[in-house]
Amino acid sequence: MEENKCCIPVPAGFSAAHTLTGGQCFRWTERGGRLCGTAFGRYVEMEQNDRGLTVYGADGKECDSLWRRYLDLDRDYDAIRREVLAMEPRLADSAGFAGGVHILAQEPWEALCSFVISQNNNIPRIRGIIARLCLHYGERAVNGEFAREEAEGFAFPTPEALANVAEETFKEFGCGYRAAYLTDVARRVASGEIDFDDIKKAPVNEARRMLMSLKGVGPKVAECALLYGFGRLECFPVDVWIRRALETEFTGGTALLDSPYAGVAQQYIFEYIRQTGGGR
Repeated sequence: MEENKCCIPVPAGFSAAHTLTGGQCFRWTERGGRLCGTAFGRYVEMEQNDRGLTVYGADGKECDSLWRRYLDLDRDYDAIRREVLAMEPRLADSAGFAGGVHILAQEPWEALCSFVISQNNNIPRIRGIIARLCLHYGERAVNGEFAREEAEGFAFPTPEALANVAEETFKEFGCGYRAAYLTDVARRVASGEIDFDDIKKAPVNEARRMLMSLKGVGPKVAECALLYGFGRLECFPVDVWIRRALETEFTGGTALLDSPYAGVAQQYIFEYIRQTGGGR
């Protein structure tokens, strides 16, 4: 794996650590200066320094076709930051701290399934549940034999792989009441009743409606899935921390919610509060 690597130039200020471990997804861990994780059925390790981002386990072609897109490195986040700050100057501290965050271009199924599991849950438990699902029902990942943790060596399970899993089994994995939601989502996606291509093409309000037709998918989960899995940067997930921020530092900040980049602003606020305790 050490021999198979590539280096990707990254924009000034970009933070792979904030992007990969900031709650957008749950399969990346920082170990020994590297970010280790699995996406799109491939295990890689990433290391960022002044020269750029080295991806171990990928060649140059894969870095250009997959990992640049996954990390959204070709979008002008400096321009986005300027735009959201012009709309909401009170974002200055959050953007100053977390302005290196990009919105990941995840697989829609993984994003939807992960945030169904995330409801009323904490990050360590979410990670544990997802790890168990991957270990039991995921296919072996490319480079999986190099994974530092066993579950990281397996891809995220497909809808078809989870559709026939008994609800009770999901409960045994720690899903609790979310097991019924996971069963419904997996079966309806596997059957084609929920078509991700249709969601991608739909106006955002229609896309929300389509996702919220799934059992256990409310506004917050739908917003997370659309933002992190479908690239809808106008979506603004609201959890307890974000709601508290909107009621304190950002009271009356309705312009922010109407921004085409509301989701980027939300990630600035979320990462700032998560890392610094701001807004408490």
